[in-house]
Amino acid sequence: MMRRRSTLLTGCTALVLALGATACGGGPVSAGGGDKALSGQSVTVAGVWSGTEQENFQKVLDAFTEKTGAKTSFVSTGDNVSTVVGSKIEGGNAPDVVMVPQVGVLQQFAAKGWLKPLSKTAQQSVDSNFANVWKSYGSVDGTLYGLYFKAAHKSTVWYSPDALAQAGVEPPKTYDEMLKAGQTVSDSGLAAFSVAGQDGWTLTDWFENVYLSQAGPEKYDALAAHELKWTDASVVEALTTLGKLFKDKQLIQGGQKGALNTDFPGSVEKVFGPKPEAGMVYEGDFVAGVAKDQFGKEIGKDADFFPFPAVAGGEAPVVSGGDAAVVLKDGKNSKAGTALLEYLATPEAAAVWAEAGGFLSPNKKLDLASYGDDVSRATAKSLVGAGDSVRFDMSDQAPAAFGGTKGTGEWKILQDFLRDPSDPKATAAQLEAAAAKAYKG
Repeated sequence: MMRRRSTLLTGCTALVLALGATACGGGPVSAGGGDKALSGQSVTVAGVWSGTEQENFQKVLDAFTEKTGAKTSFVSTGDNVSTVVGSKIEGGNAPDVVMVPQVGVLQQFAAKGWLKPLSKTAQQSVDSNFANVWKSYGSVDGTLYGLYFKAAHKSTVWYSPDALAQAGVEPPKTYDEMLKAGQTVSDSGLAAFSVAGQDGWTLTDWFENVYLSQAGPEKYDALAAHELKWTDASVVEALTTLGKLFKDKQLIQGGQKGALNTDFPGSVEKVFGPKPEAGMVYEGDFVAGVAKDQFGKEIGKDADFFPFPAVAGGEAPVVSGGDAAVVLKDGKNSKAGTALLEYLATPEAAAVWAEAGGFLSPNKKLDLASYGDDVSRATAKSLVGAGDSVRFDMSDQAPAAFGGTKGTGEWKILQDFLRDPSDPKATAAQLEAAAAKAYKG
């Protein structure tokens, strides 16, 4: 899954990069400092990132090398982190640190006994620099294993300012207003929404935003833990709300068939590409990266966002995703791995990638001036400002068989619902059957 976008080096970070200075006010890196205490050692990091994201994370690793003397190497796992890391552990070639993109995978690693708890220094940084919700998502049975270094803001609706201006509509404040604005955009000649139905994960994100706003955070948490059944009336209600959009061929570019043949990059292209076919596309902050890098759009001018609007009188939702750094017990250099996590917990480390772009940090001590454009600052401010009301992507909390596998589970069932949204109760029953099987497993 893709994640992305934007940002300026703070003076402090520039010093760190240039001089290998000690951490400027962000708390010590215990094995670091300007004395190059880890010279001659190396740390291997595994994660899903490739391409631009891998290059930008490498800048963070290079800053760590400047600070500590430790050499780093990054191994891209692709999306199937648990399988790749498991095989490396079995083969005696475990990485020292893994960037885990799903809560469910972090819990799986902890259950297998693969993880070292965070050091006291890293825990202190988490306590002072992050909202409690991030500590909760990084913990298993009361032990803190994961440090959330990179986050995604998945409650952003991206739009073409030209398209909305031509239709004479303003960014909406409620879900009903959004559908009305969409009708007006459609009447002006463009479809309202481009929907990436070919990628089932985008449909889970649609559902989660509607559900969090309409049902509230307590039920969201219960459903995420499968303490609430998917046949609950609140699920049927959210599917009914979502179905109003899915069944409206005027609102969705290409109708249901068109949406099911559109992947995530294609959905962005249909709004921000050379031949626009829709005015809006819902997905996370990483939409900006595609619009900018692939289609040359200036963020804030040619592409902008409004927060996913409140549904049925509820609060506007803030759904997030994120990548948590964990230290493996079987890594060859857990000392250097521990030092890396202590560094990643500082605002200085976050500022390095923020300057490079394509990044949001849940670290509330990161100066928003580190972000290089107003839109990135706005998304970061919204994410951090939401504090403990942030809810992690529900499908990422579920067992992968239900919430994270192409062609099965929630992804497949919601694709079927997009194809025919006429029976929300039947869809809820299918979701419950699949969830019950996966959570037992």
